[in-house]
Amino acid sequence: MAAPALGSSSSNGAGGGVKAVSASSSPSSSGFRAACSTACSPELDFSSGATIPELNRFILEFNKHDQREYDDQRALEIHTAKDFIFSMLGMVQKLDQKLPVANEYLLLSGGVRDGVVDMDLEELGVYNRGSDYDMAFTLLVPALKLHDRNQPVTLDMRHSALGHSWLSLRLFDEGTIARWRDCCTMADHLNGTTNYFFSPTLVADWFQEAVALVLAEVQRKPQRGTPRVERVERHSTLLSMILGVGSSRMLYDIVPVVSFKGWPAVAQSWLMENHFWDGKITEEEVISGFYLLPACSASGRRENEWRLSFARSEVQLKKCISPGLMQAFQACKSILVKLLGQPSSVSPYHLRSIMLWACDRLPASYLAQEDFAAHFLLGLIDDLQHCLVNKTCPNYFIPQCNMLEHLCDETAMFHARKLALVRSDPAEYLRSTIEQAKAANRLTQEMQRRGSSSGLPSPQSDPSSADHQQPDDRLAKKLQQLVTENPGKSISVFINPDDVSRPHFRIDDKFF
Repeated sequence: MAAPALGSSSSNGAGGGVKAVSASSSPSSSGFRAACSTACSPELDFSSGATIPELNRFILEFNKHDQREYDDQRALEIHTAKDFIFSMLGMVQKLDQKLPVANEYLLLSGGVRDGVVDMDLEELGVYNRGSDYDMAFTLLVPALKLHDRNQPVTLDMRHSALGHSWLSLRLFDEGTIARWRDCCTMADHLNGTTNYFFSPTLVADWFQEAVALVLAEVQRKPQRGTPRVERVERHSTLLSMILGVGSSRMLYDIVPVVSFKGWPAVAQSWLMENHFWDGKITEEEVISGFYLLPACSASGRRENEWRLSFARSEVQLKKCISPGLMQAFQACKSILVKLLGQPSSVSPYHLRSIMLWACDRLPASYLAQEDFAAHFLLGLIDDLQHCLVNKTCPNYFIPQCNMLEHLCDETAMFHARKLALVRSDPAEYLRSTIEQAKAANRLTQEMQRRGSSSGLPSPQSDPSSADHQQPDDRLAKKLQQLVTENPGKSISVFINPDDVSRPHFRIDDKFF
């Protein structure tokens, strides 16, 4: 039942109600009402006592420091690093012809530790922005690309937890089986034939060894303008590589995957529900494809089990999320990583799923409010704490799949109690994340100054070159050509933070 409004009278059923003071009953009544209005204002968070405007201000400040704008030099360095990675993968393909000749990579802004895909963070090393890298990307590299709708695919989910599957190559052609036989586990089929199961661990081992061979070859024959490979580490089925280009350090988390067109049957019922993106993007954009990631469930067989991923769909859905909610998510994610540490059994991907569920649950008009970022942040913390207490976090695309089912009670309650500390004083934790973002930026700037003073090579210069010839850089040549062909127009290099594989050039309001 709604609470009675101040200034009106109310009574209980026994007639013993308290009558509110009227405006004319006392000279001080107007001051009393003003005080009540202030005390009961929705601009105050009931749980912590923090003021909503202050939290909004902190969230905006955090995002200002966390999301940096790139100038043309930084854009050129990003492009150079991406070209190096793609060239390296082309050399991997030529080693033994295992990778598809015409491959389709998915390049995502943010590292695996940022929760851009659902992988187990407990198995990953610790990397920090500022001290270790300046920018992070995740690259999904299809080992198998199953985009032919007439190609038989056998996803065997009989032995797996929900959201996971084995992949049988039994119905594939002999050439595919021959290429990948050393990356398969074998079992006898009921009809007496041998069944080959594509192994995520064996595929990752092969991929990481192939990359190591290519990098060794590249380093034996260094070329002018080639990025510096500063760090390469294997973390279970993930390969993390830090490249130095000029004064920038870029972290690439490279994941071998299986790529599919279409939509899996296990997620078909999700399409029947109403969603926040209805009418904003087409269903064809959302269900254009999915992946198998080399990750298994808590009870699964690591050598056989893959995890379903809808990373391509999530890129599309992100377009439909309001700026205020996205800012709150980024701030909440930073608090979560700092609070729980790296690595953790609770991932920023869980928070991403909670955000998507909130988009389905809440009215679009509410989520579109520009000054509601604080409310969104507090709601995300509340929802995550609720998920931990109940050990329940449904996958957004496969709701029957509980992503926290594997947590033990002690771990879940430990994380829930930590979140309770945040909820009791969100302003203090936001201040801490702001200082952390500032410190990371200072480290980045210091590394850039050191790089400039030590003369580290960049895509635009090479101190080892005696004749100072201009480097043969396709991006620079393209930019020069556009300047010549478009006199008087505004030309810049454009970086899409969601997908840096898109074209980079903008002329006035048009992108190329």
